[in-house]
Parts: sequence; structure tokens; C-alpha cells
Amino acid sequence: MTDSVLAPPTVREVVAALDARYPRAWAEQWDRVGPVLGDFDCPVETILCVVDCVPETVEEAVEAGAGMIVAHHPLLLKGVSSVAPDTYKGRIVHRLIKADIALYVAHTNADVANPGVSDALAARLDLVLPRPLVPAAPGSPAAGGGRGVGRVGELATPMRLAELADFVARRLPATAAGVRAAGDPNRVVRTLAVSGGAGDSFLRDATAAGADAYLCADLRHHPASEHLAAGGPALLDVAHWASERPWLDEVAGWLRAQFGVTALVSDLDTDPWTVHAVSSDKENHL
Repeated sequence: MTDSVLAPPTVREVVAALDARYPRAWAEQWDRVGPVLGDFDCPVETILCVVDCVPETVEEAVEAGAGMIVAHHPLLLKGVSSVAPDTYKGRIVHRLIKADIALYVAHTNADVANPGVSDALAARLDLVLPRPLVPAAPGSPAAGGGRGVGRVGELATPMRLAELADFVARRLPATAAGVRAAGDPNRVVRTLAVSGGAGDSFLRDATAAGADAYLCADLRHHPASEHLAAGGPALLDVAHWASERPWLDEVAGWLRAQFGVTALVSDLDTDPWTVHAVSSDKENHL
């Protein structure tokens, strides 16, 4: 008697499972999530999880023999009138179709999920008992179940802000941008708020949550400066890609457990900033 071999799932089956875990109704109204392209009836044996669907990660998928890409950022967030092959996104679409690679996006619906993007980020930093930074609004599709944007938790060991910046740099994937911190370097941080991706719209929430520091990406000069002047938590600014990369490990592990597929994670740094130079003499830059 031979052991039976389970047939690989189809694109349709993987899409249905992802939709159940990250319902499209949880996404912001402006967002574009769910399946983007691909033959629903094609079997899938290998899935590549990426933050960004760009030519380089598409080639990773091709080389790995992947039948599907699960991406965090939407490829077609804004409306287009053409996907002609002489356009940037059109070339990506044509390459995926020719290679029989389906594309699925989980973006803001994965941000608010539990577990979701910020849970993976909190886990990388050993946060204890994380809770939503901004709970999903009562009555909204994502309400309840510990869902919401960002997470707030206690550090396993309190650290000075300068120490915490070094700790974050060691725990998150390396990028040219690295980690910036704003505030008193000697401030002791016990409670840390985190949000994967751009997060300056949640500065007030980090203050209201009683956090000693708040970590996110893409902080801008004036919102950060005014937040600190108002006595808000210290800030840690990390590369956008690095803040969301940890989620790929979590979703890939779930796909393996769910379907027994080969689920790979792209470590290709798609952050646009590729060079970082530290000023050696501040006086030259006053």
C-alpha cells in the first residue's frame, strides 16, 4: 500500500484561504487588495512572499519556479488605462502572465489583522502582550478579535533610547537607511508602540497609549518635530521595507501549514534608499 500524495492547491483555493484570513472588507476604501492576475485553476506548488512586486522580485519568483506571489504592497493601487509592455507596470504584468505566476495582494487588510503585519514586527522586538495601537473601530468590518493598526507592548528588558536603536538595528533586516531615533538618548523605554510601514498619522495614538517610544517608517520632519515638542514619545524611524519584511515569515509559515506548499520569502531589499553616509563634521553642515 502506497502513501497517497495530496494534490497541490489551485490558485483559487489559495486565494480563498488568504481572503478568509485577510478579508478584503478589512482594507481601507482607497486600497486595492486580493487577486490581481493569474489563472484560478492552475495548481500551485511554490509561493513567493514579497513586500513589493517589482521586476527583481518577479524574477526571483521565476527562478524559484513559483506559481504565485503573495505581495504586501499593491501593484495596481491607482487606476491605469493601459498595461502595455512599454510601461513599467505593464512589463511586470506581462512577465507574470507569460510565466504563469498569479499575484495576490494583502495590504491594509493584513495591517489590521491579528496576527498581522505589526504583530510580526512586535514579535521581532520581543514585545510582551502586544495590543492594538489603534483598535479597529466598533461596527467596522474588522472590529473585535484584537484587530487594529499597530501594536503596543512592553519590552522584555527596558532600554535607553540609544540602546533600543541599536537593538532594533540588530533585529530588523539590514538596509542602507538603518535606524534613526529622535529624543533624549538616555530616555528609558519600557513601553514601545510599533506600526509597520508609514506611521506618522498615528503619532497622537502613540502618545495616548502611554508609550515611551514609537517605531514606524517614513517619519517626516515637521510632524516628528512638533510631536517631540509637545512631549510625545521618543521616535524610531526605520526603513519601510524593513518594518514589513517580518510579516513575510509569518504568512509563509501559515501557507506551508495550510497547504503543504513550498512557501519562500524574498529577502531582496526593495527599499529605494541605497546609500547612507554619516556626516563626520557637523559644523560643515550648519
